[in-house]
Amino acid sequence: MKICLVTTFPPSQGGLSEYGFHLARELQHNPFLKLTILADKISPSLPELDGFSVERCWSFDDPTSSIRLLRTLHRLKPDVVWFNLLFSTFGRNPLIAFSGLMTPALVRLSGLYTYVTLHHLMDTADLEDAGIRFARVYRMVGVLATRMLLLSNSVSVLMPGYREFLFDKYGGDNVHVRSHGVLAGEPEYPDFSRRGNPEHRILAFGKWGTYKRLELMLEAFEEIERVFPNARLVIAGGNHPNAAGYVESIKHKCEGLSRIEFTGYVPEESLSELFQGASMTVMPYSSSTGSSGVAHLACAYGVPIVCADLADFRQMATGEDLAVEFYQPGNARDLADCLIRLLENPEKQRECARQNFAAAERITMPSIVQKYVRHFELHQRIEALRYVTRFRRLPNWVPLKSFILRALTRNSLNWVQPSVLPRAAASRRNEQSSTER
Repeated sequence: MKICLVTTFPPSQGGLSEYGFHLARELQHNPFLKLTILADKISPSLPELDGFSVERCWSFDDPTSSIRLLRTLHRLKPDVVWFNLLFSTFGRNPLIAFSGLMTPALVRLSGLYTYVTLHHLMDTADLEDAGIRFARVYRMVGVLATRMLLLSNSVSVLMPGYREFLFDKYGGDNVHVRSHGVLAGEPEYPDFSRRGNPEHRILAFGKWGTYKRLELMLEAFEEIERVFPNARLVIAGGNHPNAAGYVESIKHKCEGLSRIEFTGYVPEESLSELFQGASMTVMPYSSSTGSSGVAHLACAYGVPIVCADLADFRQMATGEDLAVEFYQPGNARDLADCLIRLLENPEKQRECARQNFAAAERITMPSIVQKYVRHFELHQRIEALRYVTRFRRLPNWVPLKSFILRALTRNSLNWVQPSVLPRAAASRRNEQSSTER
């Protein structure tokens, strides 16, 4: 099966580039798939990651991106075109973003099977809080873009509430729910010996400056320091694309504060060291745009989570059985109290860590991608059976009709993807080992 994955992709740092990398890495493990990544162009040009077939054929904020993608897909002729999308994937300008989001529908009209993984909904996002100018224009364009995306063969969202919303408002009956998944093939059991020894490290991780801001966390940390002098606030990650210079401005304000550490961008290979040494992860957001990648990273390393009490996060925690401590959004005192209560209770920290690790083992990227691939295989089988059905309508006097029909039916119904079996077996071994622990 030939798959083209349309996504931002490292070394690009565009939205969802890390998620695109993990999808591609799992697809590469399947020897029966031929994967081509249709990625965003980056300037200056950097070496591509080893082991991936990447064609950088579209650009952020480029109104011709959809045309370039269509040309590339016409040349490659894949069996499946898989889009990994935010509403802002193709541009900040609402019209350019909309033109890019038309691409899945145009690809389907060209005769190719299109699948969209949509990470958030424009209808539920707080655009004003995210610092979006002309929010009404974005909202109107978002409604049109949502209708265009639903013209794809199939759409996946990451939370059940999103599927219900798309069905109720747009009548979307081709929408499925897939878990976000943890960005690790094999979650790492929490190393409790490194937590709180010799200091409690409170980790705030993300792309900062829009609805993810640090002022509330800094205010809360002043109170935490009075109770736990050995606490350290670790601020990891860089600026959001729409908030250039934000982290630098916060870092300037914190000069001379020895208990606050800024790590900057954290490469993939350093994530384990960062999260395993953290007593907890805090998400001091003022709003949300869907399922949180940071929360799933924390689960992959068995780290307790503290976050704002927002509807999306409540739904995420309930749906995936995550251990999350909530505080009142915008309330620094409540955030400080929530963190202090957790710091004062080592047994609660361990309980939350184990629960999140157990959740991570249920939603590993291999298992999530395997479900996508099975969906693609099912589509291929259905198309093959349709072909057989058309052949059966031929008159009986056609030479060798019965022989050819039996061969086509056998190939369509008995074909099995053997590459799924080793990955499934590996998942079962992981579950058994976690039970033994």
